[in-house]
Amino acid sequence: MISLRRKPLADLTAAAAEKKLTKALSALDVTLLGLGVIIGTGIFVLTGIGAANYAGPGLMLSFVLAAVTCAFVCLAYAELVAMLPVSGSAYTYTYASLGEFFGWWVGWGLVLEYSVGASAVAGGWSAYLVGILHAAGIDLPKALTAVPYEGGIVNLPAMLVVLFVTGLLVLGIRESARVNRILVLIKVGTIFLFLFLAAPHVDPINWEPFLPYGWQGVAAGTGILFFAYLGVDSIATAAEETKNPKVDMPVGIIASLLICTVLYIAVSIVMTGVVPYQQLDTAAPASYVLEYVGMRAGSAIVGTGALCGLSTVLLVMIYAQTRAFYAMSRDGLIPRSLCRIHKKFHTPHIITMIVGVVVSLIAGFTPIHIVAEMCSAGTLFAFMCSALGVMVLRRVYPDVKRDFRCPAVYVVAPLAIIFCLFVFSQLSAHTIELFVGWSVLGFLVYMGYGRKHSVLLNGNREATESLQEAQ
Repeated sequence: MISLRRKPLADLTAAAAEKKLTKALSALDVTLLGLGVIIGTGIFVLTGIGAANYAGPGLMLSFVLAAVTCAFVCLAYAELVAMLPVSGSAYTYTYASLGEFFGWWVGWGLVLEYSVGASAVAGGWSAYLVGILHAAGIDLPKALTAVPYEGGIVNLPAMLVVLFVTGLLVLGIRESARVNRILVLIKVGTIFLFLFLAAPHVDPINWEPFLPYGWQGVAAGTGILFFAYLGVDSIATAAEETKNPKVDMPVGIIASLLICTVLYIAVSIVMTGVVPYQQLDTAAPASYVLEYVGMRAGSAIVGTGALCGLSTVLLVMIYAQTRAFYAMSRDGLIPRSLCRIHKKFHTPHIITMIVGVVVSLIAGFTPIHIVAEMCSAGTLFAFMCSALGVMVLRRVYPDVKRDFRCPAVYVVAPLAIIFCLFVFSQLSAHTIELFVGWSVLGFLVYMGYGRKHSVLLNGNREATESLQEAQ
């Protein structure tokens, strides 16, 4: 039998109490944090693919629909973080609200968000590297820079960058607020440089027809472009460190979503205005557009900025995956031996290397559009469970202090679920089939291992002690 026992809130709040964090973040800081985690693969990689294969020039409407969905989700998610400021992300919140099995299911889905998503980032990184080298007169063989689906043998640059980032994470690389600000400036600066260089070459005739695939195309585009807002849930994790979370958190969330959406719309308008949308089916659309109008130097500069942004996103996603696995191993749902901490580097080196190898293999042999949709599926499922969880915790623990409370929670949370369900329904049938298959595999893993070794279900305190000894 599956376990629906909830993880005691006291256990989670006790862990949170040990981490006294300084409330130093303003609404501006939260906004910058949001820009740092959101801007990345979507705008640099998927904009062209979305226009060519899904929405055409109407791509901007897909971005708006995805942003509205994320806004509802984040307002609900922020309350969970303010109430349970502990590691584990949506996995921990679902475990506490809906029970162990649903917590496991969400954790299993996070593999799609982080690991599969990271492979899409690596594919985009490779495309920009190839574009930069091409602008410099160096052409790498397609056999080593494209997946079999695209006529190549292996996307070697994508595999190598994943393995390099994995090595950095094993050594203990961490981000800082200062680095984040610098990278935000680089990424936003790259976008404005692209707009400045490409906008004069816009030809309005390229916007006709505006909706070549109809409204169904706009809706379908939202499914893959939801990937563009990947990481938006990370904004809410700053709730405990925000000076005035009741004001700063919603302002920061909405402001970052609004700014990113405006930038996404501006980029999609310019891209589809300069190049006919049918020709934008590339993982490096910004560089391609500038090269299309004869700006090789500008293409290389923008491509370099995109590489910086994508490198950070790749590092964060692989790191987030190892954190999620670590939380699951602490609860006994996956083997604790996989998450041993290295004595010198103080990192979960074994699981980090395993994740890195798996991500590199996916990046080397799987098309970006397929992994992006799979990533969206896992993220949407986690978001739906989080939105449901915030309503459950309002009922079960009505008196627990929350530094931030979702406004009109019984309106916002259901809307988040409805919008997520709608976007999920727009994913391709093949993607939904793969997600169902992945979920079935997760169920078998839970029944075969997780349920038998669950610390909560078995009351096995020795499991926690053995994890500490392994460290």
